[in-house]
Formats: sequence, C-alpha cells, structure tokens
Amino acid sequence: MNKLFYALATMALVAFSGLESMAQKTFLHCGYLIDGLKDKAQPEMTVVIEGNKIVAVEKGYTTPAAGAKVIDLKNQTVMPGFMDMHVHFESETSPTAYAEALSLNQGTIAFRSVNYAEKTLMAGFTTVRDLGGSGVNVQLRNAINQGLVKGPRMLVVGKAISATGGHMDPTNNYRADLQGDPGPAQGVANGPDEARKAVRYQYKNGADLIKIASTGGVLSVAKDGSAPQFTEEEIRAIVETARDLGLKVAVHAHGAEGMKRAVRAGVTSVEHGTLMDEETMKLMKKNGTWYVPTLTAGKSVADSAKIKGYYPALVTPKALAIGPQLQGTFAKAYKAGVKIAFGTDAGVFMHGKNAKEFEYMVEAGMPPMEAIKAATVSAAELIGMSEKLGAVEKGKLADLVAVTGDPIKDIKLLQQIKFVMKDGVVYKQ
Repeated sequence: MNKLFYALATMALVAFSGLESMAQKTFLHCGYLIDGLKDKAQPEMTVVIEGNKIVAVEKGYTTPAAGAKVIDLKNQTVMPGFMDMHVHFESETSPTAYAEALSLNQGTIAFRSVNYAEKTLMAGFTTVRDLGGSGVNVQLRNAINQGLVKGPRMLVVGKAISATGGHMDPTNNYRADLQGDPGPAQGVANGPDEARKAVRYQYKNGADLIKIASTGGVLSVAKDGSAPQFTEEEIRAIVETARDLGLKVAVHAHGAEGMKRAVRAGVTSVEHGTLMDEETMKLMKKNGTWYVPTLTAGKSVADSAKIKGYYPALVTPKALAIGPQLQGTFAKAYKAGVKIAFGTDAGVFMHGKNAKEFEYMVEAGMPPMEAIKAATVSAAELIGMSEKLGAVEKGKLADLVAVTGDPIKDIKLLQQIKFVMKDGVVYKQ
C-alpha cells in the first residue's frame, strides 16, 4: 500500500512539474526600454515573463515559441512599475475632510480606500508605502494581497506615532470633554517607555514599518508646523524597538531640529523635510538617511489654502508658509547629494495624480532619468526590496508600465500611463 502511495505521489509531482514548465510565457515587445539601471533607454527590446517574474531581457524583438503570448508595445517606452513612498489611502483632500473625520464609519473609509488604491495602480504605481491611517489601510493591504481588490503592492503604517498634542494626535482640536488622554494604542506616546509600547502596538496590528512625527505638521489643527515634538531619547527608543522587530522608521518632519534628532537616532527616511538646512543634509549623507520630498503635496496645500474656508483657520497660514518652500529644499538636497526616493503624500491631493511629482522634480533640477530612478531602483533600495523590485531584469517581479513617446524628452508623459502590469498580471492596456 505504501509503495502504491509513493508511486502515485511521484507521478503527481512529475505531472505538476511538467505543468509548471509548460506555463505560458508572455513576450513584451518594447519600442524602448528604461530598465531602471542604465542611463539611457534601449531601443527594440523584448521582456520575457513567466508567472509573476521576468525570466529574460533580450535585444531585438524575440520570436516567441508556439503558444506564448505577445504584447505589442513597439510604439511605447516601457519602464519598471513606479513606486510611491508616501501615500494615504484612507483619505483624500476635501473642504469637508475635517468634519468627515468625526462622521465617517470605518466601512465607508474602507470602500473609499479601494477606489483610491485602484486609481493609483492605474496611474502606473505598482508599489506604495501607506504612511498612516486608522488601521483600515492594513486591511486594504491584506485584501489586495488576497486578490479581492485591485491596488498596488502596499507596505503599511497602521497608525503613525506622535506626542500628546503632536501632529498626529487624533484628538487635536476636539472639544475639551471629548479629548481624553489617548496613549500608545492610539499612536500617542510620551517618554521612551510609551514610545516602545506604541511601536509594539503597531507591530501587533500588522504594520510593515513605523512612522513618527518629530515636528509639527501643516494639516493638523495645531498652531505650530515645524517645532520639534519628540526628544531624541524618545525617537531612539522608537527606532531601536522597531529595529528589533525588523521594521524601518519614516519620520514626518518640517523643522530642522526635529529632523536632526531623528537622523541622529537612526530613522530610515525623512518625509517632507521643508526647512532642512545644510547641517541636516550633511548629517543625512553621513548616516545614509533617505529623503522623500512630497513636492506635489506642498504645491497642493498652498493652492488649497488660497480657497476661503478650505482649511481650518489654524491650518491655512501654515499651508501658505510651508507648502511653497518644499521644491526649493528639494533642489538644494539633490545638489548636495542626499539620497532621494520618490514620494508624493497622495491623499493630501487627489489620488491617481502621483506622476505630477516627476514634473516638479525635473522642474527643480533633477534630470528626467534620475527622477525615474528615484521612483524605481532608489525606492526599492529604501524599502529593502532591491532583489525583487525597481528594475527590469531577470529574476525581478514583473512590475512594468509603459507610455507612448519619450518621457526623457517630455517628463509629463508619465502622467499618461498606457500599460500597467503588476506581478505578471496586466491591469491596463
């Protein structure tokens, strides 16, 4: 009986292996290929895909074997799927957004987030970091991974962590009798012990990374948008605890002092960085800290603040003061040699418009190819996934996008994505 069982099992395994080897291959015939590695686009290339992986990248238009699928992109420029290192899928800018924070149920937030995720994927962004919400974002990530809804690959912060009254204290501007005293479970921490506990809560709840606010922010209903809000000891406790759990730390920061404390404490990336000074840039270069500039958010909040009543009274002057400075800071950081990864803060502006960031980066002095690399190979390095993502080469996951024309000559073309593949599945053609 045992011999018969083993014989049948062996036959089944051989048959399964045969089916695997006969899996259909897909041949992408690319007019031009920007692979994320070379400094120039390569003409007339073929990318061969099997399952969810790239198995070959070949010069010329390879003739496929019988039964293989061919996708004709001969009039298009093909690139690695773009990666946005700073989005918020649980929300989107609106003059009613502050009121909705109190009125919307989590179910409504979840349904909206599905729409935002799909818009982002269709805009060519196949991987994102969602840097903070209520925890619905964690469930959205899970639903995408299970194939229940369409969206990019997500690395998720559950709830971002700040100090009492800090940028992401969820009860800022509440009526006094409703404020209570939120603690680590709500993403509010004071002192190293609470800071450690707050990290562990997010780890327990499924976070892929940690985000903190080391300074004030623009859109929180609080007076100051740039002063430091964590001590260096508190940040260090967060970073060390996160590192023990295998998590990286991103820091929201506008003011220079809050940035310096965070960089010295060992955070992985600085988000926004509006008032970054030369000392901060030198410190970031020394420590290998990444900069995620979010230029589109700066432009958007400044524009929205000019509309009467769009933001609460405390927010408007911060938006007008801080928003316009981001692009200038980015230009200085790029020239100084700070490592830059693409990120937009989508949600602060309309989802699906993420590629506008490329235009602003190039406008500030970054060459188009470097801007594309910031959203591909550099972003993959930031999240520690260079072995799988960020380039078009053998062994990488089949995340590919395409546009008609040459984006090196006209970076605005990246706002008109014609083809999207994620994990070997075509979502847009």
